[in-house]
Amino acid sequence: MSRLPIRVRLTATFAVAMLVVLAGAGLFVYLRLKSDLDESVTAGLHTRADAVLASGSAAAGAPGEGEEGFAQLLRPDGSVVGLSGGIRGAALDRAELRRAAGGEQILVERRLSGIEGKARVLARGAGGEVVAVGQSLQDRDDTLANLAASFAIGGPVAVLLASLLGYALASAGLRPVEAMRQQAEQVSLAGAGDSLPLPAAHDEIRRLGETLNEMLDRLRRSFERERSFVADASHELRTPVAVIKTEVEGALRAGEHDPQVREALVAALEECDRLAQLAEDLLVVARTGEGELPMHPGPLDVPELLERVRSRFAARAVERGRAIRVDADDSAVVHGDELRLGQALGNLVDNALRYGEGEVVLRSRRSNGALELEVSDGGTGFAPDFAERAFERFTRGDRARGRDGTGLGLSIVRTIAEAHGGGVAVVPGGGATVRVWLPDAG
Repeated sequence: MSRLPIRVRLTATFAVAMLVVLAGAGLFVYLRLKSDLDESVTAGLHTRADAVLASGSAAAGAPGEGEEGFAQLLRPDGSVVGLSGGIRGAALDRAELRRAAGGEQILVERRLSGIEGKARVLARGAGGEVVAVGQSLQDRDDTLANLAASFAIGGPVAVLLASLLGYALASAGLRPVEAMRQQAEQVSLAGAGDSLPLPAAHDEIRRLGETLNEMLDRLRRSFERERSFVADASHELRTPVAVIKTEVEGALRAGEHDPQVREALVAALEECDRLAQLAEDLLVVARTGEGELPMHPGPLDVPELLERVRSRFAARAVERGRAIRVDADDSAVVHGDELRLGQALGNLVDNALRYGEGEVVLRSRRSNGALELEVSDGGTGFAPDFAERAFERFTRGDRARGRDGTGLGLSIVRTIAEAHGGGVAVVPGGGATVRVWLPDAG
């Protein structure tokens, strides 16, 4: 029952309540009508008995036209002295006759020969004789049966109509909730001024909508503060990190250093790269609104783009005893944002140098009307369970958990690829290969 829609549950509850009310009302009407009819029949019998006693003739208790009744004058031994109506035989047995002759009033119901259905008999003593008048109860029973049939047929129809009306009322009552739900699908934290519609009536649903709108405003303000903070922090980080990286690179080129000093400078250079990449990633996160990223696309020479990415990480690769190679079609061109695509490829190369092994290859090729960019290494690759969620934010593989990292790199790659109308995927096979596909420039 709890899994049914609320309007169905309301309708079912209303139908059950309506059924109980109708059953109770029907029972009350049935019993009240039966009591009234019984009183009417009994009153008629008393009137007939009084007439017979007053006249001393059974004919005085004859029923009216169309009625199945009778009147008898009986002796205590059961012999009939006078008779009117269609009854055949005595209406009372000898025990009842003796009681009536003794002054007791007798009122019984039984089936009698010559009378249709069950009859009600009233008997009184009168000067050594007994007056017995009776009336068939067939008309009363037919009336009650018709009433019961009417309730049996009309009750379900009434419940059905009431249920349809209840469903319509429940739907109308929940329409403001449905309107709020539909609007909620379109509302975003980044959108300004979007709020849930409120019904005209000042009821519980309106108060709920007002509370939700107030909560949405608080969330928007909080979201805006956090996004502004992230954007400002990433902007402020870029310049000092770039200056530190330049100084460290200059120190490495200055001359011979002790092994420990050189190792420290190399580690500092790697951390500068990581901080610079983190600042760029945080800026993308701050500027991303519901999957949309500000773009400045234009025609790009793919080999030059890959070569710039290779040059950016070449010194770091040499220090690690590894190599970065570019395998690209000289004529490949793509329509995209140079800064964003460079950032996406930089994230992939950074991951390959940080967590992979062997040579890092930047590759491009055309396939099925799209340009595919791949970054691969000779390491162990992605774990099967991690490959399915690698592009979610703040998700890190087992090998990355013991090292510095935020879990943003691959999610930023996906954001940039989707902003270009493309996509990204982990390529199964040996090593770790990530493929970014973009619409062809043509």
